[in-house]
Amino acid sequence: MTENTHTSRLLILTTLLNLSGPALQAILLTAKLRDAGYDTCLMTGTKGSADDSFTAVAAHYGVEPVLIPTLSRSLNPLRFILNLWRLYQAIRAFAPDVVHTHNTTAGFLGRLAARLAGVPVVVHTLHMYPFGGYYNRLTTFWFIWLERIGAYWSDSIITLSEQLRRVLTEEYGITRKQRIIVLPAGYDLANFANTKRHKNNFRAAWHIPEDVPLVGIIGRLLPVKNHALFLEAAALVHAEMPQARFVIVGDGQLRQMLVQQAKHAGLADHVIFTGWQKDVADIYSDLDMLVICSLNEGTPVPIIEALAAGCPVVATDVGGVADLLDRGTFGTIVPSGDNQQLASGILQTLRQPYAAEPARAAMLNRYSIERLVIDLDSLYQGLLAKKRRR
Repeated sequence: MTENTHTSRLLILTTLLNLSGPALQAILLTAKLRDAGYDTCLMTGTKGSADDSFTAVAAHYGVEPVLIPTLSRSLNPLRFILNLWRLYQAIRAFAPDVVHTHNTTAGFLGRLAARLAGVPVVVHTLHMYPFGGYYNRLTTFWFIWLERIGAYWSDSIITLSEQLRRVLTEEYGITRKQRIIVLPAGYDLANFANTKRHKNNFRAAWHIPEDVPLVGIIGRLLPVKNHALFLEAAALVHAEMPQARFVIVGDGQLRQMLVQQAKHAGLADHVIFTGWQKDVADIYSDLDMLVICSLNEGTPVPIIEALAAGCPVVATDVGGVADLLDRGTFGTIVPSGDNQQLASGILQTLRQPYAAEPARAAMLNRYSIERLVIDLDSLYQGLLAKKRRR
């Protein structure tokens, strides 16, 4: 790791502390860069509801976020001005050497506030494609423009895969390709890598027999995650493999609709809706396969966690998924929106032997938080040194 000539003050800003990859990344970086010698502060908007919040995870890592209660994804101009002023005041009070923002709203306001406050180095991470499947056309249009404008206030823009960088520059025109660097995400994967396969804790808790194939999907129940496609494929798999069981882990606005879809498909006794679960390592241990069938993804955390835990993956070819799965080396990739292809991928994966170690080793090597801390420390110190020379 780059040797610091003095303790650098680092402020990490994210819009929400909800159950999402960017929020988890912000918490881990706040904790791990603090351990690496930085004076860190995590700033965020609302913590989210009790079932959709990483507050407990932040507490586990000894991170106490500074809240800007009005900060949200809202595009209300008056709220933008209010939040800009509050962020400016908070940044001036902390006086960081580096501000690192995540998410579009926090990224736009945080980068502008940091520049107004005279922060030497401003870095932004783009976690996903802006923003297909997440928002309506008008909101998507404005978020893209916010990212384009925010790029001018950035000393460095980070994204998570080469494919994502290509789309951000060539399709969305966020900024020049040379101004975006690729740093894969980093997570605390030791618990997943050390989890024994088929411990049967999760199956026992939900009364799932030990000897039946178990296929799961983990994530918020939102349209972009396309759980409806998962259930369509589950019906096709069930027709060929009646003993199979399916679990949907997570919660959200579509739960009742999905429960009804499962019932109408004749899967009421074969699909379990668990809501949010704290110990996901036990879930990966007992799954025979994880499915990701989203309409859009950046670098989905469940895939990284599942592969680190030795659980096979079938995923749709969207966003950064192909890069993450090494173009099919570490998992099965199927076309987006095709229930027949998804069902075929699930059945094929269930029926063939799985060698877990190559994918597990790759996840630990590429996506560990320790690797990301080293990469970011080098980036921060290089940018600070350049500013000092000027």
